[in-house]
Formats: sequence, C-alpha cells, structure tokens
Amino acid sequence: MSSQKSRISTDSVRVGDCVKLMRSIEKESVDMVFADPPYNLQLGGDLHRPNNTKVDAVDNDWDQFESLKTYDKFTKQWLSAARETLKPDGSIWVIGSYHNIFRLGYIMQDMGFWILNDVIWRKSNPMPNFRGRRYTNAHETLIWAGKSKESKYHFNYDAMKSLNEDLQMRSDWYLPLCTGGERLKDENGDKAHPTQKPEALLSRVIMSSTKKGDTVLDPFFGTGTTGAVAKKLGRHYIGFEREKDYAKIAKDRIAAIDPLADNLIETTPKREQPRIPFGTLIERGMLKPGSLLTNAKKNYRAKVHADGSVIAQNRIEPLRGSIHKVGAELQGAPSCNGWTFWHYNDNGKNMPIDNLRQKIRAESA
Repeated sequence: MSSQKSRISTDSVRVGDCVKLMRSIEKESVDMVFADPPYNLQLGGDLHRPNNTKVDAVDNDWDQFESLKTYDKFTKQWLSAARETLKPDGSIWVIGSYHNIFRLGYIMQDMGFWILNDVIWRKSNPMPNFRGRRYTNAHETLIWAGKSKESKYHFNYDAMKSLNEDLQMRSDWYLPLCTGGERLKDENGDKAHPTQKPEALLSRVIMSSTKKGDTVLDPFFGTGTTGAVAKKLGRHYIGFEREKDYAKIAKDRIAAIDPLADNLIETTPKREQPRIPFGTLIERGMLKPGSLLTNAKKNYRAKVHADGSVIAQNRIEPLRGSIHKVGAELQGAPSCNGWTFWHYNDNGKNMPIDNLRQKIRAESA
C-alpha cells in the first residue's frame, strides 16, 4: 500500500532532508519556490586577510561534494522534487554564484522550467579578493523561471515599478550584503549562518512574483530569511532545513515578527483593477459634454461628447471615436492609452484624465 501525500502545513519549519520532505507533501500545492542551495564552492585550504586573520568563509560540510557529478545528481534530485510541489502556474527562484549557477540553469532547462529572467544581485559591499589573483566577486545571480513554457506566472509589475521610483525595475539589483543588526549571531557572537541573505533581496523576490496569501517554499531554509519576509508581506511559508540549529534560529526569528497591515501589503496590478468606461466620468459630472481635452504638449485637442466619445478639433476630415482610437489616429500610431494621453483643465493645471478614473476606483476600494 503506497503512502499518501500529507496535507501541506503552511507557516512551518521542518527538519530533515529537503528532497524527502518535498516528496512527502501534496503535489502542485505551492505558488513559489525560493532556493538558495549549497554553492559547492570548492575552497582549497584556509583563506587569510593581509593582516593574517582568517576569513570566515563557507567551509561547512553541507557545502562539500566529492565531484561535480555528485553535485549534479543532488541538484537534479532537489529540483525534481521542487518541481512536483509547484502549481502549474507557479514559479521558482534559484540563487547561486559562478561556482554553480550555470550548472543549475542547464539542469533547469533540461527539466522543462521556462527561464523568465536572470537577475544580477550586485553587492554594494562585497568581500575583497584577498589573494589578488582574480576580480573581486561582487555579484550573485538569481534565475527566475516558470514551471513550464505554458505557465501563467504572476508578476507584480506595478509594485516593482513603484519600488523603483516609477521606473521599470531592471534585472540588476544593487543591494548590500547582510551585515550589522540584520546579521544573526550565535551564542558565541559568531555568524549564525555563513550565507544569510539580506531581507531586501527576498522582499523583491517575494513581492514581485506572489500575491497576498500565496505559499512560498524554501527547501534550504537556513536561518529563515524567506519565512521572515513572507510573514511580513502576508504570504505563507514552508521551510525545510537539514540542520537543527539553523531551524531553531529560524523559528525564533519568525515568531518575533509582526506582519504588516493588509493595506500596506497589497498592490493591485492596473490590468486587474475595475474597468471604468470613459463615459462614467461624464455620467458622474466629472467632465461635462463640450469640455476640451488636450494632450500633455497641447498640440492635439478633442471635445467631449455626451455619449462618451471625443471629437478631434481643427481637422478638415471629421474624426470621432473613443479616447483611445482618436488619440492613436491623431498620432498615426497603432494604439494609444487615452487615459494617459488626454488631459483636462483642473484649475489651470493640465492633468491626465486617468486621475479622475482613479478617484472613482478609490471610492469603491
């Protein structure tokens, strides 16, 4: 008799082998996977600074593999198990360095993951190259992929744009290493975990590709940065961690966190906001029939009609239609967002009519 998959328990940290744990839970039950696997750094001997002090590098046994073949086998096992947990429209983020990221990407593509972006985390305070024989390794790479080419993955474009001062978020992120008060310490005052990631990095990952209430799985949970950020942002988390000491630190860390208020979490993408026809502005008396609209530079003009259409002015041939159609034809463009193209006079200021639409949306929020 085959063993049944367990019902997934969210907001929990489990100790054990991540492959076995992922295969024990319900298939297609998580919305996103974030994985920070062992990098297989292949360090040879101790590393010292110029003043002869030893560098606290990653030399733990969990990062030791006898060969690249062994590492690849391990990678295929955990990626395969992670793939099974993902919903059809879920996505996965994997982070690594030059030691392993190219092997990870190759294996992911062979498995059928569809790579959406590679993101460069450019460190503002990287560790120097003390031996002076290579460039300072100042970045790590994140691969973001859908479960398959057909996945309708989630992307909070507007939230990322807002985070970047209303400019499209780029695929290079300039963020500091985890230092200072954020860096967790053990009872001896040493780093609790050698590769603790900064919360700012996980905030971008989780905010960009999940919705409130989604579940994020981290198979290499460490000291719980993924869970901490997920809790703050109103997402659920599942953490798998092999080391009991790390798991305990993670549990204590997350228990002390208060989630943000609902109205501070949710960003509704513009395409998912309620549809407001232009005619609603006329019905509500926000614009009157006969009102004159212009573009931002005021070199195009149109008059508002009672039925919600607009009539282009100063033309030999009459042109009448929707705010989008008229705006496109005046510019000789294939399309036009009439909400941002057309402006109205608001006490002497030229303001986009989209401001009026947003007022109506705010009333029904």
